[in-house]
Amino acid sequence: MPMEKDPFDRHFDNFTSLADLICETLQCPITIENANHQLIAYSSHSPQTDQARIATIVGRRVPEQVISALWRNGVIQKLMECEDPVRVEAVHDVGLGGRIAIAIRKHNEVLGYIWVMEENERLGPQELALLKRAAQASRHLMQQLQIQKRKEEEGQQNLFWQLLTGHLKSALAIKEQAKLFHISLPASFQVTVFQFEQEITESMLQRIQYMITTTQSVRIVLHVVDGVQLVLLTSRRDFRGASDPDKTMIGFIDEFMRQMRERFGIAPIDGACGGEYEDYTMVEKAWQEAVQVLELKRRFPDALREVHQHRDLGFYRYIPVMIHPDGTPLYTNSSLLKLQEYDREHNSCLLETLEVFLHHDSSLKDTADALHIHINTLNYRLKRITEIGGMDMKNMDHKVSLYLDLRLMKLSK
Repeated sequence: MPMEKDPFDRHFDNFTSLADLICETLQCPITIENANHQLIAYSSHSPQTDQARIATIVGRRVPEQVISALWRNGVIQKLMECEDPVRVEAVHDVGLGGRIAIAIRKHNEVLGYIWVMEENERLGPQELALLKRAAQASRHLMQQLQIQKRKEEEGQQNLFWQLLTGHLKSALAIKEQAKLFHISLPASFQVTVFQFEQEITESMLQRIQYMITTTQSVRIVLHVVDGVQLVLLTSRRDFRGASDPDKTMIGFIDEFMRQMRERFGIAPIDGACGGEYEDYTMVEKAWQEAVQVLELKRRFPDALREVHQHRDLGFYRYIPVMIHPDGTPLYTNSSLLKLQEYDREHNSCLLETLEVFLHHDSSLKDTADALHIHINTLNYRLKRITEIGGMDMKNMDHKVSLYLDLRLMKLSK
């Protein structure tokens, strides 16, 4: 394809004109995306185009299953590292045909991508060189878009902080502020918090924003960073035919952490969400609930390992209101103190035996197995517990109180 002049050596006012020129130059359909795979511009295509392209245009972003396939096949990783065009093999199970892709870069930072469908012939070295020039020519437009997006995000994050701290106290004020920042608030919401081991840096935030933008299992409306925590305003999407829509948030939390670990080598150590509300003056309460779940999971890692939602805490949600500000229980169970003192003097483990027994719903077999002792030994210990503590192990009220008090003792340590 002889070219007297570089067709991309000019100023472009918008991405649409750039996409049309790339399409005209290479004689191939084009899509231009930002770094988070949101569609910015696209050219025309033939009726035989693949499903991935159609879905991207209709949804204004690349489908999540296509992104996952590109990560699995190493395509995204290669694009992030390479300045030259990358040939992408077809992935038929997600409707993706063969493509050529190139990253739009500013030094080591990826600003976006150009995707080229080879409908007729494979692109040769000259066409690939022109594609590289097109990526360089689009850098200025992409930087302008990035600056505009950051200004919008600053306003949205300020609004989110006002909601999280209870500064906005009327539904009307919240609605007006959301409209000002072009935010469409869903009918219901949850606050989801991810806890990291270290303070979230700017480079970590870029990877987090990638995940926030590309995930499609839930809608992420707003986000802010609070030290080692990522705080999200989330809303469940309504998937028709979902077998259990109530598990959507749990699935999102698990998947978010897994994909962060696999794709970027960093991941939250845990995640949790508060209750689901329709009143946006309750955002502060939903945030406190999510943080409470994380704190209780830290205190009771074994019992709450699989818990991510505030509503699944069970009686653990009441524990914080049963202790003093310094963490000591409001009430001290004298029976448990007697067992504790006996264990200390006789180097025994009656208190532990009682806790395991109650945790296993008074099952002798399960308790004996958990403690690795014979049932006769367990029966002897239970008899001594009853004698020393003066408690009725057949009384459900007594057992519930004992279990709660045991949890409180552990919490105050």
